[in-house]
Amino acid sequence: MSKPLIIEIPHQLGREEARKRLETGLGQLKHKFGAHFTSVEERWAGDHLDLAIKALGQPISAGLDVEQDHVRLEVHLPWMLAMLAEKAKGFLSKEGKLLLDKK
Repeated sequence: MSKPLIIEIPHQLGREEARKRLETGLGQLKHKFGAHFTSVEERWAGDHLDLAIKALGQPISAGLDVEQDHVRLEVHLPWMLAMLAEKAKGFLSKEGKLLLDKK
């Protein structure tokens, strides 16, 4: 395993609204990008989400913590996908901000 990819996305929604948007948004993202994943498993425990994803035949694990003013995402990429970490970081930050933008 390579070094984890850590992303913090600030928001002004409060914990409950941020979690609600993430739950809805993850479903939309799975629909939008589902062709790239062979499996996606989600497990919520309070305000923490564990994700297990299989993409390009490789296992990816992630943990997401919803806080009052930010969301912290930690992604563990296998070494074969670690070279895409910077692109992934940009993509995840952008998609996360779109989900959490105040409307």
